[in-house]
Amino acid sequence: MSCLKPFKLSVLDLAPVPAQSSVQAAFSNSLALVKYAESAGFHRYWLAEHHNMTGIASAATSVLIGYLAANTTHLRLGSGGVMLPNHSPLVIAEQFGTLATLYPGRIDLGIGRAPGSDQRTMMALRRHLSGSHEESFPQDIEQLIRWFDAPAGSHFDVQPVPGVGLQIPVWLLGSSLYSAQLAAQLGLPFAFASHFAPDMLADALTLYREKFRPSSRLAEPYVIIGVNVIAAESKARARFLFTSQQQQFINLRRGMPGPLPEPVETMDPLWSPAEKYGVERALGMSLVGDQQSVAQGMAALQQQYQADEIIVNGQIFDPDSRIYSFSLAMAAAQSLMQ
Repeated sequence: MSCLKPFKLSVLDLAPVPAQSSVQAAFSNSLALVKYAESAGFHRYWLAEHHNMTGIASAATSVLIGYLAANTTHLRLGSGGVMLPNHSPLVIAEQFGTLATLYPGRIDLGIGRAPGSDQRTMMALRRHLSGSHEESFPQDIEQLIRWFDAPAGSHFDVQPVPGVGLQIPVWLLGSSLYSAQLAAQLGLPFAFASHFAPDMLADALTLYREKFRPSSRLAEPYVIIGVNVIAAESKARARFLFTSQQQQFINLRRGMPGPLPEPVETMDPLWSPAEKYGVERALGMSLVGDQQSVAQGMAALQQQYQADEIIVNGQIFDPDSRIYSFSLAMAAAQSLMQ
């Protein structure tokens, strides 16, 4: 396995709210997971912005990052990502400038273009909805970078305080060729959301690497791929735990998002053939099994995609089983690097 390209392992946390639990408990579970991740040697820990979803508690992404950063010492934390069209660049620069000032050298700003919500929620977030938010996306990113990379003493008519000159790492996130091309054009690191939309992964990485233009921020392409890992002491136990995430996807596609469901012994009565096909395709980048099978799957993905980093998501109902799954993911990754 030593011929594999070395890669870092990171955590993606959606702060899941299990059924019959609470948002407060979800935050406590995230705190336990981030402390574990720091002690176990994970490279970074990102939180994702979603809205109007009672099963995901990370809507106020920058606030939750601050809470977790205050309770850790050195682990990198950030957004995976902030959905920039939901916000003005100035507000995001101020929020992440504040985080980077409080926790220097530890904060990442990962940016996405999707709404992270349904149409009605998007309208509530943006108030005056028009196409201008999406159309200005590249310019908004460039504005953030101008503020963050400005030399000392720079003056702007409007500026984030704090934020100017802080050199906050900016990542472009996406699940399409658009985001890959823009990341390449701007010379930014690129994270692909293959944990829920794997179809265009290969094409997007090829485009990003071929079109990449070195920048003052990044000399050569840097790729993160998202992977669901549901690991347990046995393959059967892992498949059982995975049914929570499968049910969550069905509910989301039915327009009924809710708390993370309890796992079930079989999915057969819960989905139609069409729903099964859709969920299995969306979650195709999932490694479900014991440590050995997860390691084998991770090696196969790394052989194919040559990622610089793999970021692991795991929507698992029981918080202790979730931490154990991440521990097996780290053990699998370490076994590949020996």
